[in-house]
Amino acid sequence: MDFDFSVIQDALPSLMAGTWVTIKITFWGLFGGVLLGAITGVIRAYVPSLFSAQTIARNPIIGILGPLLSLVAQLYVLVVRGTPIVVQVMFIYFALPLLMDLRVDGMSAAIATLIINSGAYIAEIVRGALQSVPKGLFEAGQSMGLSFHRILLKIIWPVAFRRMIPALGNQCIISLKDSSLFIVIGVAELTRQGQEIMASNFRAVEIWGAVAVIYLILNGLIALVLKIMEHRMRNV
Repeated sequence: MDFDFSVIQDALPSLMAGTWVTIKITFWGLFGGVLLGAITGVIRAYVPSLFSAQTIARNPIIGILGPLLSLVAQLYVLVVRGTPIVVQVMFIYFALPLLMDLRVDGMSAAIATLIINSGAYIAEIVRGALQSVPKGLFEAGQSMGLSFHRILLKIIWPVAFRRMIPALGNQCIISLKDSSLFIVIGVAELTRQGQEIMASNFRAVEIWGAVAVIYLILNGLIALVLKIMEHRMRNV
């Protein structure tokens, strides 16, 4: 069988349209996932230690709220990491509308699934990085009279973020590749476009080869950006 580049050339507009959809899903999924993961990671890292027996005695409502938040965060991470992303997107797309009488389109379901899924993994990355920072830095901030959020943002976070970069980069690449699984709900992302083109011309080698190259380019760009960021953070 001869490799025909004209097949790729003819399919390129459709593949580029699918690539753009993949980029949008990945960008918004990771954007929301980082926010959700950062909040969950902070809760898991600090809430159990902040709400001690003395806190519960002084203010029972706040004392109960802290452990409850910690429990919810733990359950969220446990459930999401313990179930496949395909099951999660099928639940959001097919089951959630039945439970809540709410119609969810494919794009929204894909982005929501990626936010929830990546958020759980990013939460563990954030928790691990925060807990790896020496406790002396936190105590130094307390001795200076700084509030918790100022200690976290000004002292702890800059140190922890440097340690997160490699793991966050890995998660970005995983999330980009996971977007291909949304083919199961008919989202017109890159893999779906490749499947439809291949079904019409039966040129599997050219089409799937082109799809693989596009994924390699996207993942290479992510790795390059994070490598530059990591290098700059070392010099700060």
